[in-house]
Amino acid sequence: MKITKIETLHCDAGWRPWSFIKIETDEDITGWSETTDSHGSQRGMEGIVRDLEPLLLGRDPRPVERIYQDLYRQTRQTPYGLIQKALGGIENALLDIKAKALGVPVYELFGGPLRDSLRLYWSHCGTTRARAWKVTGNKPLRSYEDVAELGSEVAERGFTALKTNIVVPSENPSVYMPGFGGGLGTTDQTASREILTAIEKLISAFRKGAGPDIDICLDLNFNFKPEGCVRVAKAIEQHDLFWLETDIFDPLALRMVKDKCSMPICSGENLYTTRQFLPFFTCHAMDTASVDVIWNGLSQSKKISDLAEIHEINVAPHNYYGHLATMIGAHFCAIVPNLRIFETDVDDVPWKDELVTAVPEIENGHMKLPTAPGWGADINEDVLRAHPWPKG
Repeated sequence: MKITKIETLHCDAGWRPWSFIKIETDEDITGWSETTDSHGSQRGMEGIVRDLEPLLLGRDPRPVERIYQDLYRQTRQTPYGLIQKALGGIENALLDIKAKALGVPVYELFGGPLRDSLRLYWSHCGTTRARAWKVTGNKPLRSYEDVAELGSEVAERGFTALKTNIVVPSENPSVYMPGFGGGLGTTDQTASREILTAIEKLISAFRKGAGPDIDICLDLNFNFKPEGCVRVAKAIEQHDLFWLETDIFDPLALRMVKDKCSMPICSGENLYTTRQFLPFFTCHAMDTASVDVIWNGLSQSKKISDLAEIHEINVAPHNYYGHLATMIGAHFCAIVPNLRIFETDVDDVPWKDELVTAVPEIENGHMKLPTAPGWGADINEDVLRAHPWPKG
């Protein structure tokens, strides 16, 4: 078997792109991976894949680790970031090919599944209805009563956990996200009294609607420095959070946050490979490690999980993408012994199910493990082409 063609494909998923790598072979077996990066660098990743193409064409795709090491050595002077996202996408597409060639799900390549049902949390709960309700067709969050109603909906639909961002209801609802952009005076990562009050009201409304038995997570992203994260934690500690999630690149600073907060801390979605995770694990800076399986690649993510297990830390896949990424993440969940919970987005573009040949089976807030060869789903290219992502 030889690799004959490599493509990077994109589609417009409403308020961000979804990106995919497709690897074809001379035996009519095609490997797919999702490689979405919605922060303006999807074209850069496409260029990296094109630059690595000469190292892949004509090769047998099945010795996946050997190919990964060759690609890593070629790019090791510019590690992490877009390079690793491209390597992870290539690795995952190769794993899809190998598993399909053997007629087994990808998790069978790693010794078989440890579980067949995966507990989910409803991610970006409220976030999407604040910033993209017109695209998804949902009711916008114009009041904290609307937030409480959404919390009730989470429970009624069988989910046992949710995660939200800093949603600010109003006639024009918004999401407080200065960590990813803003105007003058928004770079300081400070927590004002006004935003602390808004966060407390948000979590209080979710708790009111969801009830005492639904686990609630709050993701602070890059919005605050450690001092601000601690102030947020103090403002909402009475609401018994499942975890407080934040992105901090200094492991000792994150450990300081963890030491001063009464609720568990989750972090790591922006870290790559065991090399970046190790210092965080060594100083026990987080209770749960958020591992991005599509950016790291499944094999590399399994190594991160094994390292976390050695340090008595659980893992939870970072998954804010489309259905193919959810399928890939499910295979990771199947093979790690230290799983905490699995992320999935519920509110999305209305044609999301049409983009894949099989959708995740979700019932009562749990996902059934896919059993078809490979990831269990491919991309419907006709649907992808019907929603082109604009150039530039």
